[in-house]
Parts: sequence; C-alpha cells; structure tokens
Amino acid sequence: MGKLKGFIEYERIDEGYVQVKNRLKNYKEFTIKPSEEKLKKQGGRCMDCGVPFCHSGCPLGNLIPDFNDAVYNNKWKKALHILHSTNNFPEFTGRLCPAPCEEACVLGIINPPVSIEMIEKYIVERGFKEGWIKAIPPLKRTGKKIAIIGSGPAGLAAAQQLNKAGHFIDVFERDSKIGGLLRYGIPDFKMEKNIIDRRLEILINEGINFKTNIEVGKNLPIEELKKYDAVVLCGGATIKRSLAIKGSELNGVKQAMDFLKLQNQVIDGIAKTSQELNAKGKNVIVIGGGDTGSDCIGTSNRQEAKSVTNFEIMPKPSSKRNDDNPWPYWPFKLKTTTSHKEGIHREWCVLTKEFVGDKKGNVTGLKTVEVEWIKKAGERHQLKEIKGSEKLWPCDLALLALGFTGHETSLTKQLNIKTDDKSQLICHNYQTSTPNIFSAGDMRRGQSLIVWAISEGREAAVQVDKFLMGYSSLETKEKGDLPLVR
Repeated sequence: MGKLKGFIEYERIDEGYVQVKNRLKNYKEFTIKPSEEKLKKQGGRCMDCGVPFCHSGCPLGNLIPDFNDAVYNNKWKKALHILHSTNNFPEFTGRLCPAPCEEACVLGIINPPVSIEMIEKYIVERGFKEGWIKAIPPLKRTGKKIAIIGSGPAGLAAAQQLNKAGHFIDVFERDSKIGGLLRYGIPDFKMEKNIIDRRLEILINEGINFKTNIEVGKNLPIEELKKYDAVVLCGGATIKRSLAIKGSELNGVKQAMDFLKLQNQVIDGIAKTSQELNAKGKNVIVIGGGDTGSDCIGTSNRQEAKSVTNFEIMPKPSSKRNDDNPWPYWPFKLKTTTSHKEGIHREWCVLTKEFVGDKKGNVTGLKTVEVEWIKKAGERHQLKEIKGSEKLWPCDLALLALGFTGHETSLTKQLNIKTDDKSQLICHNYQTSTPNIFSAGDMRRGQSLIVWAISEGREAAVQVDKFLMGYSSLETKEKGDLPLVR
C-alpha cells in the first residue's frame, strides 16, 4: 500500500486541463501535469485492501498497488520497472484507456477511486524524461522468423515480446506509418503522434523490422509468408458498421473513422483538408455515443463547426451504478468526456430514420423519431417508436460512429483459416486452424479496448514462443516479467 490512512487524508485529484477556448485553437494534448508532490499523495491513497480488485479489472493484470507504493515512496524507477513488467506501452494506456481498474478499485466503493491511470501516465513520462527507457536487444537469437501483420497495439506488443524472446520479427503495415488506429484514428489532442514515434525508435533499436505500405495478400503475395516460421494476424476489426436507411448515399454522410483518419493525416502533413470531410461552418450530427463519437465531437469543434449534436439510440445512463450493475464490474453510467465539455448538444433515445438531401445530392437534414425501450423479464429489451415524436434536424455533415462489425476477410480466406458463422476467427490459445498462424487483438476478439489489444498481443506471443521452442520464458499475467535466457 502507499501511506497508512492515506486514502482518508488525501482527496482524489485528476489532471488539469487547458481552458476550452485555448485548447480548441489547435490539436495538441491539453492536460496539465500535477506537481510531483501531488502525484506522490495520489499514490499514497492506495489502501491495504487485502484483495486488490484493480488487478482483475485490468486486462493486463498490472501490479497497481506495487507501483502506487513505489510512487508514494519516491521510487519512480522501481515504479517504472513494475509497470513495464506487465504493460509494454503505458504511455498509450495512460492516455487512452477508460481505466476499468479504477472502476474495480476497492476504495471506489465508498470514495473516489485511486487515480490509477494518471499515476501510470506520469510514471512512464518520468521514465522517458530521465532516460530510463532504453532499447534492450535480446542477448541471443533463436533463428526463428515471425511475420506480424498489423502494427496497432496488439501487433506492437506481440512484436516486442517475441523479439525479446530472441526471434527475428518483421511487422507489416499497409499504411505509410506504424501505429494502426493509434496513428490514424485517435485524435492528436488525445495523443500526439510523437508519443508513438519515441516508442517506435526503441522497438527499432531492439531489432524489430518494420515494413510499411505493404498489404499482405494484395501488394505482397501471400506466398511470401511461407518463409516465416510463424505468422501473427493483428489486423484489427476494421469493417465499419453502416446505417442502411434512405439517403445514406448522400454527400456528407460519412464514416467517423474516415473523418478522424483524414484529420490525423492532415496534421501529419501527408494529406490535404477535404471540404466534404471538414466540419467548418457546418451543422454536424454525430450518430453514436461511444468514444469514437466523442472524438468526432472534439475534432468538429476544432474545425469550427457551426453546431455539433450527438445522437444515441440508448436511454440516458444514470450518473451512478444501479442494482443491475454492481461493483466491481464495469459500470454502464453516464460518461462525459472532455470533448463533450467543449460544446455539444446530446440526445438520447433517438432513432435516425432518413437522411434528407438537396437536388445536388448533398445531405441537408436528418429525420428522427424518439424511441423507448420496453423491458420484459427473461427477454431482450424491445425498441418501440413513439408516435408523434418525428423531427427534422438541419445537418450538413453526418458522422457515423457506430462501431465495427469485424475484420476484413480477404487475407484469412487466402490463408484458408477457419471462421465461425460471423466470420470471426476460430482460435484456441490464439492459434488458428493453421498451426503456425496465430491471431491477437480486435481481429481475434472483436472490437475492444487498447488495453485488451496489448494484453492479447502479449498472451499470443507466449503461445507463439511455445509453438516454436516447446516452452516459453515470456511473461504471463500470473508470473510477471522474467529475464530471458535461452
């Protein structure tokens, strides 16, 4: 634990933020770091709870009480070692994770939980600042070659772990730069891309070979994979869910990820602003109330939208847990992000029925109807439209933030990998129906969190290592990080 009775003496604090009017002027991160003394006290709030449910809340099994104790005792380098023992990229999760660990925090039953995510972020930032985070190439090489397809968090985690085990690693990425949705999907105001680049430099210096602008099965023949002893598919769940209603073909009805990716590329200097995919001066409606929808809101406000409205088909959640959603499970409660606080009108229980356009084929409005959810014991909730609640909303840009339905199947079909009736890969211990081909991340489990992707990459690496060598010294959630000696 941190400090005896620290959870009583110290109140929870979070990062500060640059004022809205100032942060909307650019796409930079806008958090304000607390003082080191305040961070130490936050570590001191971690209580001697006996059974740390934060462990089970975290998909990576991060040793949270241990690094909190180290921070409180000013042992930052030790805290970094503890954190890296289970998490390859805490600089990503410290910025982007919704922190299920905090929702499982025992202190959170009666008081605000420990600021775990913030502490994690500043441990790793301290590590980079002090120069503690350095490339550690493997002492020996096994001679085994592994191809990893996809360079998102799952692919990067698998690559680093398998490289640590001494294997030769080639990572294939179809975009021009490494990072997957971390690079082209997450807005820069949530994570600037130099955060990826500094970690990428370490991975390169550790001996990982990255190959960009290569899409296996298209501009790289599938036969090229035969030269590898194992393949790990980490292509993500990239098929965007559409909205098949009248008018969906109109100009200005766009997928959220196309909108977000272009803005990333504009900031990166590799693309030009598109009038059709720019919110400046427009009435923007974002359909979908998740994190992607929130990212669209923040981006639209920075592009100087005339108005931004957010539709969610589900009822407005309560601000606290309800009886059907007990601790320590993830709470389905109202989430208000920093983007929401920058200017947004939110509507719940709204169903979009039709996109309306002009003679030129441009969207000009949305027709909606209010809905209610009928609860019946033992049955799924039923959606019912409310008569007389129809409404026409002015709209110049409609962004569909409806999630993803799965992975692109062209590669798996060429590899003759077995899938279920929903085209989901059939895997056992991350191994597909083809023995030397494995899969991890959203491509295997479906759309999920970055922290789950890193966990998947790490766990898949253990199975690949066992397949190639007959055993594995790579860490698992249970045994932590162990030195590798072949």
